[in-house]
Amino acid sequence: MKPLRRYSPEGIVASVLFIVLIVVLMIQILGRTALFTGPVWTEETARWLWVWMAMIGIAEVERTDTQLRMGFLVEGLRRKLRVAIFTVIDAIYLAIVLHLVWIGWKTVQRTWSNEAVTLPVSDALLYASGLVAMILIAHRVIRRILGVGHRHDPEKVETAL
Repeated sequence: MKPLRRYSPEGIVASVLFIVLIVVLMIQILGRTALFTGPVWTEETARWLWVWMAMIGIAEVERTDTQLRMGFLVEGLRRKLRVAIFTVIDAIYLAIVLHLVWIGWKTVQRTWSNEAVTLPVSDALLYASGLVAMILIAHRVIRRILGVGHRHDPEKVETAL
């Protein structure tokens, strides 16, 4: 298995969204002072950026397989059994994620004609964050199940990060 790349599209996008969020929040904060009147779109934009950043960030956590886990029950097992258990867990997780993809798609369709309060875009753009994140997560889980992606292994945690 190839070593895990340090940077990924998910991580880069989440980082850029975080930087843009900081800029929007600074505009919002300065707009509450006597310097100038802040634009009304900053509050909604900050909320949308936060949601997108968090959802794409979850996909990055899935890529690195660094989510919180209580592995003390399986870490004492032999490697083959541990891999089998994690593969079963991944298969169940994949089924849930694919169901969330379907829910995300239906939500985007349902909200397509709703317009945001202060932004000239559809509310579906906000809900698309969950859809995109679940598709990215499904991609990473499928790769992990097929043996192409990173798999949690306590002996290799230091080298993966």
